[in-house]
Amino acid sequence: MNKAKMTAAELEEFLHREFPQAFASGDILIEAADGATSLLRQPYSERMLRPGGTVSGPTLMALADLAMYVVLLSAIGPIGLAMTTNLNINFLRKGQPGQDVLAAAKLMKIGKRLAVGEVLLLSGTSPDPIAHVTSTYSIPTT
Repeated sequence: MNKAKMTAAELEEFLHREFPQAFASGDILIEAADGATSLLRQPYSERMLRPGGTVSGPTLMALADLAMYVVLLSAIGPIGLAMTTNLNINFLRKGQPGQDVLAAAKLMKIGKRLAVGEVLLLSGTSPDPIAHVTSTYSIPTT
């Protein structure tokens, strides 16, 4: 992959300004982004839980989508209109209440119009993923 076109700090600044509905609250933290991978953390909150005390599917899907968006922007630069065209999620095990959720995203291929990647979602310090996501993003022509 190419060298990062945006650092984690530049991504946070851009996303707070351009995508405040997802990033302004500080609920999601960008821990790393290098043009090929990204690592996001969503600190534990009871708002993440569904009935039964597990981390909800919508919480996991949103975090995975944001992780893919971050890794893509780190690779291509501040092209805010890049958008999800496909997201497939496989829920593998229960996310534990009281634990932060980590999203480790990796770009698999970037073309002129599409980018494909995968995201592993992890609960706390467990090495076993709670979900596996594949995603395709559309890259607008500039």
